[in-house]
Amino acid sequence: MARFTIIGAGLAGSLLGVLLAREGHEVEIFERRADMRVAPVPRGRSINLALSVRGWKAIAEAGLKDEVMATAIPMRGRMLHAVDGALELQPYSIHPDEHLYSVSRHGLNVTLMNAAQAAGVKIHFNHRCTHIDFETGDLTFRDELSGSQIGHAGGHVVGSDGAFSAIREQMTHRDRFNYRQDYLPWGYKELTMPSLPSGGWCIDRGALHIWPRHDYMLIALPNLDGSFTCTLFLPFDGERSSFAALKTESDVKAFFDREFPDAVAHMPTLLDDFMHNPTSPLVYVRCSPWHVGKHAVLLGDACHAVVPFYGQGMNAAFEDCTVFMQCLRAMGPTEEMFARYGELRKPNTDALSDLALQNFEEMRSRVVSPVFKARKQVDALLHQAFPEHWLPLYSMVTFSSIPYAEAVRRARRQDLIVNGLAGAGVLGLAGLVGSALRSWSRTR
Repeated sequence: MARFTIIGAGLAGSLLGVLLAREGHEVEIFERRADMRVAPVPRGRSINLALSVRGWKAIAEAGLKDEVMATAIPMRGRMLHAVDGALELQPYSIHPDEHLYSVSRHGLNVTLMNAAQAAGVKIHFNHRCTHIDFETGDLTFRDELSGSQIGHAGGHVVGSDGAFSAIREQMTHRDRFNYRQDYLPWGYKELTMPSLPSGGWCIDRGALHIWPRHDYMLIALPNLDGSFTCTLFLPFDGERSSFAALKTESDVKAFFDREFPDAVAHMPTLLDDFMHNPTSPLVYVRCSPWHVGKHAVLLGDACHAVVPFYGQGMNAAFEDCTVFMQCLRAMGPTEEMFARYGELRKPNTDALSDLALQNFEEMRSRVVSPVFKARKQVDALLHQAFPEHWLPLYSMVTFSSIPYAEAVRRARRQDLIVNGLAGAGVLGLAGLVGSALRSWSRTR
């Protein structure tokens, strides 16, 4: 068995620690922050996450599905809120058992940390990684409490330390390492919709709520205590509807009264939340290669941070863990194994990054378009008629383990079929599509 040192006790790092330890590997995790199980959660930093098939697969492999499911809330679709208060539910799937699940980032991270320690993983908090020797795997940390320097023989080092990874930053100083970081002109701010005095939910708990307003949007995900965690996505700059323009409480109140009046009715702490919660940026990261020799490899947001608009960031990081373990079992902890893991994952996480950027436009604007709705209906009808051959892109990404890049390729072929047959009119369309799909299936 091998010795692994994981940098970062976040979601993916903790989950990988569980998987490695349960297969007999020696694992230590070093985390620069304090133990979130005892330290207060920073204000405005508890954004909920959407757990789907890829994430559930990894959680089940770790033996934690029942425990996590007990705290997850199923969401059957998007609930769109118009300015006049009109509601429209857009189901995620034609299958009643296919849901997204709202989970607390903090709660899930605590569950994974506890499971890692129960499996024998040692977690060191308040340890910031300041140096790695890529030739030996030796690490240097600064104790954030005492300021002292600590050396550690890392063995095989996994950098799972987020979008601003210390391990990746040190890789950028090496020759032939490719790195790109981009920020969107939008930011986000977390807000709260508390439970009713009776303890229930003030809006439908079984949906992901969206207030689409073309250039910006508000979303809300349910919590077990009856509250909703809301997130406002808004441009940083602009004269009217931007974070820069909302300088006073009266500015904020006027903006929300105008754009989200039905939400304001359920947000008694809106002004306090807005004025005091941080405004955070939206960043995405791409890099290659994901490893250096046999002593260092990246995982999760450290190598492929994406913007949150497809709800797949956590799921993709958990799928990293699944693929990492498959490669490890087949090849052992070697340079070739790290290279193979990166080769399998990078094309798919690049595809996901593109999808997430595209889905931001869909969520804030296109969801209310008649053309978009009509295409969704066509996808649903064709999936119902030809379930083995036709899967909507959203279903392939969210409700299957089809690699992201393959899902994109299949969706493009389906688009070509629909566009090519559109001129045939409605009569006979189903038969023509069926013939095209059968032909395509034989050539795959």
